[in-house]
Amino acid sequence: MSLIQFPTGFLWGSATASYQVEGAWQEGGKGESIWDRFSHTPGKIQAGDTGDVACDHYHLWRDDIALMRALGLKAYRLSIAWPRILPTGHGKVNPVGLDFYSRLVDELLAAGIRPFVTLYHWDLPQTLQDRGGWPARSTAEAYVEYAEAVARRLGDRVHDWMTFNEPWVSAFMGYEWGIHAPGHSDRHEAFAAAHHLLLAHGWAVPVIHRDSPGSQVGIVLNLSPHHPASPSTADALAARLGDAKNNRWFLDPLVGRGYPEDLRDALGLSLDFVQSGDLAAIATPGDFLGVNYYTRTIHRSDAIPETANKPRTLFPNPNPTTMGWEVYPEGLYELLTRLKAEYPFPAYYVTENGAAYPDQVGADGQVDDPLRVAYLRAYFAQAARALAAGVPLRGYFVWSLMDNFEWAYGYSQRFGLVYVDYKTLHRTPKTSARWYSRVIRENAVEAD
Repeated sequence: MSLIQFPTGFLWGSATASYQVEGAWQEGGKGESIWDRFSHTPGKIQAGDTGDVACDHYHLWRDDIALMRALGLKAYRLSIAWPRILPTGHGKVNPVGLDFYSRLVDELLAAGIRPFVTLYHWDLPQTLQDRGGWPARSTAEAYVEYAEAVARRLGDRVHDWMTFNEPWVSAFMGYEWGIHAPGHSDRHEAFAAAHHLLLAHGWAVPVIHRDSPGSQVGIVLNLSPHHPASPSTADALAARLGDAKNNRWFLDPLVGRGYPEDLRDALGLSLDFVQSGDLAAIATPGDFLGVNYYTRTIHRSDAIPETANKPRTLFPNPNPTTMGWEVYPEGLYELLTRLKAEYPFPAYYVTENGAAYPDQVGADGQVDDPLRVAYLRAYFAQAARALAAGVPLRGYFVWSLMDNFEWAYGYSQRFGLVYVDYKTLHRTPKTSARWYSRVIRENAVEAD
């Protein structure tokens, strides 16, 4: 079988997030987060699961880094729990929390693994939510204080920073749809939250650069191609507005274009939370864009009756993941080449990509996951295709290093390269982990 070679120095890594793996929710001086509160609210999480213990990475991090080294990971994307650093969101810094991440970074570097630090992966301190959360401008101000505290402590060793993970999810799933913490259902709150998340990013970039000299700073967006289900005008409009809300509402202001007028007009949005100078701050140049890509979105208009619309001509590919997500690797090439053409950031990383499947431990104690291997092989090939088209793609982080707490799905979805027995916390590398280890070692993937 022929191999598709990747450029020398291409970074192969994996990723996790603090609330999804750490556990120890009341240890080390940590404050309560909105996900602590949300997961303890009856009916919010599948099976009543919480992140109280999760994978217990807070205590087992040395073992987990040994696993990373055995896999040959070149980079590891982790997130920091804001409530571990500033238990009330601002004010007095908790030294125990900073010490935990400092030791973690030191051990990663000793293992030859480059740490990519995400400062915010959804676990807002509950005290800040009580004061208004992300719809309040004061939360963006508090975030800069938090970013400064972390960059000052870790900035001499961490040189790759991500301000936010998927602000779209924080804003719309948390404040409009109510299926993520804090569980609100208010469209105006959601758009105000989106603005303040972007504003906090823009304010924090120069602060991190100052306190972590020579570092690169970026933001991570969850992006998706949006395709109409038919050639109808109605479906085309639905796809365009879907792209505006999911993609362009975040991409456009980051490159100085402001917020998309087509979505503003369609929804009759009031942007009364935008103040003078905000858009210039959001457009503060970053060093890279992190791209989280899993699947595409196919739009069928609900603005007209189904009988009045044209027949569907586009259908999702069969055999989705257990999340119900279509396996659509071609979308990664489409997305990356579009970014290069329309949003030319200096560099890109695929900061999340992976699949959930119903993994089980076999009679031999192994976890065989051929579907995940096939999934990753296909998506890696599209990344190579984008590289050949001139996209400055610098690395690829598989989601996730290990099975973990999958937000509203609890522990029902397994994305990991490493299987976690949630009763014993024993880790078992899956077939995909061994396969990925070979990809990293050869810096190449098999051609289909």
